[in-house]
Amino acid sequence: MEWSDLRLFLAIARAGSLGGAARKLTHVSNRNLTGAAAPLRLGVTQPTMGRRLRALESALGHKLFQRTKVGFVLTDEGTAVLQHAERIEAEAHAIERQLAGRAQHLEGTLRITASDWFATHVLTPVLSEFAVTHPYVTVELLAGSSFISLSRRDADLAFRIRPFDEPDVISRKLVHVHYGVYTQTDTAQPKAGDGAGTALIALDAGFTGVPDDSWLQTILPNARVVFRSNSRDVQAKMCALGVGISVLPASLGDAVLGLERLHFATEPPGRDTWLGYHRDLQRLPRLRALVDLVVARLAG
Repeated sequence: MEWSDLRLFLAIARAGSLGGAARKLTHVSNRNLTGAAAPLRLGVTQPTMGRRLRALESALGHKLFQRTKVGFVLTDEGTAVLQHAERIEAEAHAIERQLAGRAQHLEGTLRITASDWFATHVLTPVLSEFAVTHPYVTVELLAGSSFISLSRRDADLAFRIRPFDEPDVISRKLVHVHYGVYTQTDTAQPKAGDGAGTALIALDAGFTGVPDDSWLQTILPNARVVFRSNSRDVQAKMCALGVGISVLPASLGDAVLGLERLHFATEPPGRDTWLGYHRDLQRLPRLRALVDLVVARLAG
């Protein structure tokens, strides 16, 4: 049984279709010892995947998927294979991490993940300094709210607003982020403790209960939410356009033209930001250099 066949099987199990799995594998890359990206050529057209899946099922003597109207669903035999394939995948990634951790030159690729506003307004000044100092290291910055796995080396370094709970990740609290309430410049300040007639810009429903968002609706209980977004940058832009007031990270709100900070008897709660990386990469010089620079510029 080839590892590439199991990799194909995992892609189908996760995507639920041949087309989705083909798209996923088309963008998969391996890294050589310097960290440079090299395309993984698996012949991952949809017809090829179908043929290889049938060959794998034939070799095993079992059907691994039920073909349904909603996609590919694992059979009992497929579920059993999935558990083993995921363990094999974890070991393959462990080999890659350990070998990458032995690389001793400041060259190669580093993949970083962070939320959109933190990447734009906090990390980019540090990364520009790093790029000048280490021109042979290519940094890939994935900005967004999606969870990206460090164990599978989907990213080398992650910044998150909660502590890391993965046992194989080394992490530390990096910085406490202060928040403020912002409105379009020259807009009248709402009445604290009431908020009647005030329009609010809030996070979307997926972030219900986030401390700063809940605080604003408590301070202004009679205000009305008129716009929601999971993007802090979008919230800031809508706020600057006069749509309503919003709680924003201070480093974002203070940097956006057309915004003015409002002051209440209490301030919105801040959030801690943590950084983390897989323990197998702790001796990787290019990662160590970036972590040291980030800590030197941002920690506090």
